[in-house]
Amino acid sequence: MSTATTDPTIDLSRPGVPFGREVRVEIRKMIDTRGGVWLFAITALFILLAMGLTLLVLGLNEDATITASGFGEIMALPVSILLPVFAILIVTSEWSQRTHLTTFTLQPHRGRVILAKFVAVTTLAIGTIVAAAVFGALGNALYGVITPHDPVWNLPVADLAWIVAQQLLFFWMAFALAMLLLNTPAAIAVFYVASMILPFMVYPILMAMFQWARDLLPWLNMDYAVMMVRTEATFLGDPIEVGVVDYLRLAFTVTLWIVLPGLLGALRIRRTEVK
Repeated sequence: MSTATTDPTIDLSRPGVPFGREVRVEIRKMIDTRGGVWLFAITALFILLAMGLTLLVLGLNEDATITASGFGEIMALPVSILLPVFAILIVTSEWSQRTHLTTFTLQPHRGRVILAKFVAVTTLAIGTIVAAAVFGALGNALYGVITPHDPVWNLPVADLAWIVAQQLLFFWMAFALAMLLLNTPAAIAVFYVASMILPFMVYPILMAMFQWARDLLPWLNMDYAVMMVRTEATFLGDPIEVGVVDYLRLAFTVTLWIVLPGLLGALRIRRTEVK
């Protein structure tokens, strides 16, 4: 009497999951949730509120003028404030809910998973800029209707490129901090403290009081570093003289907030035991 046996050999000849499909799955993980829908809804509400307030101020003050470039930057503000949370949740939610067990089982190559998440975050960041540009164009068209001024459609390619670059840098910063900390509350707290609370509430006071702060703090603020290398300051209206120190400052802040935590975070994800 013979017993039937099953060949234990694993078939490795079948093609793996296409990388594009992995990216689409990661995008769905970010936005196809109840929290994601609410966050998008709140962001849209803030964009409409910013547009309404801007048009109200321009309508009440006939001497005030604005261009398409200015509208684009105003519409990008709500997007920059709220939506980088997606770049954090795409990493930390899997570790807090332990769904990374399934992710790394279906795709054992953790570096490939990290890359798919990075591409998904980059795609979302670019998409948010496109949405902000559409709302900016709509606001500029309404500005020409409700005020006696003609709309000015001037959005130089250089300005648009810097807006996109600035948005990408902050999404990548949130993503890098999330990989490093692997904890949602900690990553969100560190991101908003470093990118908004300190630069807007603490750094100006210290820089007004101490010389060492004026020398040191610009090297810790990525938003300031980006603004200083732009060929034109949109809000100030005056050209900025860009020097070697400005580019070094930008490189240092990008390394400090994106490259270093990103590399350490990727190393941590690759080596952390899945349990």
